Amino acid sequence: MLLQNKQIAIIGGGPGGLTLAKLLQLKGVEVKVYERDLNKNARVQGSPLDLHDESGLAALRKAGLLDDFKNNFMVGADQSTITNHKAEIFFSDHGQKQDENFGDEHFRPEIDRGVLRKILLESLAPETIIWDSHFLSIAKQDEGWLLHFKNKESVYADIVIGADGVNSKIRPFLTDIKAFYSGITMLEGNVYEAEKKVPNISKILRGGKIMAFGNEQDILMGQKANGEIGFYASFKADENWAATCGINFADQSDVLKWFKKEYSDWSSVWYELFENTSTPFILRPIYCMPLDQNWKTVKNLTIIGDAAHLMPPFAGEGVNMAMLDALELSETLTSSQFNTIESAISEYEKNMFKRASKIAQESLENGERMHSENALTTMLDFFNSHKDI
Repeated sequence: MLLQNKQIAIIGGGPGGLTLAKLLQLKGVEVKVYERDLNKNARVQGSPLDLHDESGLAALRKAGLLDDFKNNFMVGADQSTITNHKAEIFFSDHGQKQDENFGDEHFRPEIDRGVLRKILLESLAPETIIWDSHFLSIAKQDEGWLLHFKNKESVYADIVIGADGVNSKIRPFLTDIKAFYSGITMLEGNVYEAEKKVPNISKILRGGKIMAFGNEQDILMGQKANGEIGFYASFKADENWAATCGINFADQSDVLKWFKKEYSDWSSVWYELFENTSTPFILRPIYCMPLDQNWKTVKNLTIIGDAAHLMPPFAGEGVNMAMLDALELSETLTSSQFNTIESAISEYEKNMFKRASKIAQESLENGERMHSENALTTMLDFFNSHKDI
């Protein structure tokens, strides 16, 4: 086997990195994951993840973790409500019978990020994760790499895989291609004890998702674990909007004042979100890697997930692509059909470029549709055409 007696280092302990570690360990590979979080109890931020049968769920199935997922996913969190800017409901699938139809490409069950991380962590061999590892850079040493950390001694690895996200420190060793701004910015807020604090919104949400469209602006939200709601005000803006808007994102009243002005035709129903958000709000300008990106394969270095193919969130594919990266890379690296590690990595990267480009294009197009003048009609047509599938 290509990886026999090789030490693999994965930088980043998100879903992609942890899935890759698990899949490699199942093949008897020596692997360590270097994660910046202090320990396994670090709070995991972000919205729940909807996993898809051909990607995220396929990786869990291969890892032998599908039953754990089935025991922990958020039943009903994938149900959607579509409203206009006045909070008038135009579509809801809450009344439809929901089948837990694993194996159906249209069934996309949701799971809390922290819960998925716990499932993956607990499946790994002891001491796989090297916590509190603030990664800085790598340098060539012999046939491999020396990994440098801010707060730990340097370590050697034969192969390094970057799963370190949008600001990857591994990516620059492969390419100088950078992401471009999509034209859309999102302002994220989180509300705890949502049923009590935002009762009107909670009645519309019903433990699922809301997509509200109006005037080329959106509010997108979803139920999170422990009674929390995560939401995004999503809108077209200049790339430097944050530096010029003059908003104090740590001040609820200041953000609400902005919302009332910029979303002036929107119902006051939405105000309770901004009045009850746990500050600060998080600004998320949306970027995407060029669709035609590629680089010359390095024989013992590659990247997965956002580090490889950052894309907008408007197709729900980010984590799924990362976990599919993990699945495909683990299979090429442990396959008997390749004579060298370099050829195995090259095959993974060739396939990754192709499928990530297709999904990124879809994500960009969805973003345009969702922020267009006729977004409500477009999204209603889409959901109504799929509700009976």
